[in-house]
Amino acid sequence: MTRRELILSSAALSAAAAAAQSNGSGKTVSIASGNGINATARAVEMMKAGADTLDAVIAGVNINEDDPDEHGVGLGGLPNEEGVVELDASVMHGPTRRCGAVASIQRIKNPSKVAKLVMQETDHVMMAGAGALKLAKAFGFAEDELLTEKSRLAWMVWKKSLRDASGHNNWTDGLDAPVKASAQLKKMFPDVDEKTLAWAWQMAVHPIAGTINCLGLNAKGEISGVTTTSGLAWKIAGRVGDSPIIGAGLYVDQEVGGAGSTGRGEENIRISGGHTIVENMRRGMSPTEACLDACKRVARNYDNDNTRLKAIGITFYALRKDGVYGSANLWKGGQFAVNDGKGPSRLENCAYLLG
Repeated sequence: MTRRELILSSAALSAAAAAAQSNGSGKTVSIASGNGINATARAVEMMKAGADTLDAVIAGVNINEDDPDEHGVGLGGLPNEEGVVELDASVMHGPTRRCGAVASIQRIKNPSKVAKLVMQETDHVMMAGAGALKLAKAFGFAEDELLTEKSRLAWMVWKKSLRDASGHNNWTDGLDAPVKASAQLKKMFPDVDEKTLAWAWQMAVHPIAGTINCLGLNAKGEISGVTTTSGLAWKIAGRVGDSPIIGAGLYVDQEVGGAGSTGRGEENIRISGGHTIVENMRRGMSPTEACLDACKRVARNYDNDNTRLKAIGITFYALRKDGVYGSANLWKGGQFAVNDGKGPSRLENCAYLLG
């Protein structure tokens, strides 16, 4: 090699090294839905310790999946109309551009881990129902009863709250005299305390949407994401929302960033929210602007009619490769979790489309 060739080669290597270094923002950031304070803290802690970004965010949401009092995710999630807990999840790994998902899986409390299993151990992207359960068991996942007594109570209260057009319900004692809900519930469930009964009634008439989305970026600029949920409470058995749908409940592009959603999944599927947000960021929108645009697309599908939109709750989250993040809710009042690697996780207010 001549001296000139050596100089040119060294220059090329230096340029490549500089380019590689410029790909990372030097920031370690995790954002999540409002129930992700602990998830973002764990994700950042693990990424700073050298863990892969996907392993970090999955470990973060496992906190929620393992918590029996987190009634929209994993163990203790509110069941379908038949009293069965069905879980959905998806993962995307930016560095390898791979993804995996599971839908309607039963008796496995950590669907996020099974979604990663689909990504790593198969050439498929999504597995569902009995097939997803069979795969999980083949790789050593233990089955658990996911319906806790508290969630079972909420389901029973929901069943007893149903009425046909004439006001009759087959799940009551047949005495349909008008009484205060609290008094009637106490009669039906005499051994349950007032606070728990009040919670069960609230879940029956205004069930939580559940779900946690978590995105993580390390100092090298690598980004991954996960979304996991027990889905819509009292859903028709087999219903699948946006959480396991790549491009809707979650989307990550290593060159741009990642996005996810919680809330009314059907509306997000109709606009491919995760993909839409990432493409908006690719075209120059900030994460917050990109999330607001997704909200606008949801509103447009209802002709921007606020009366019809009042029944819909949906929130979007976005994390750009340079560490800039944002979130937007259809309505005022939402919050999301952030850990920027500089201290404890915190809640920040979402931008919003409608007051």
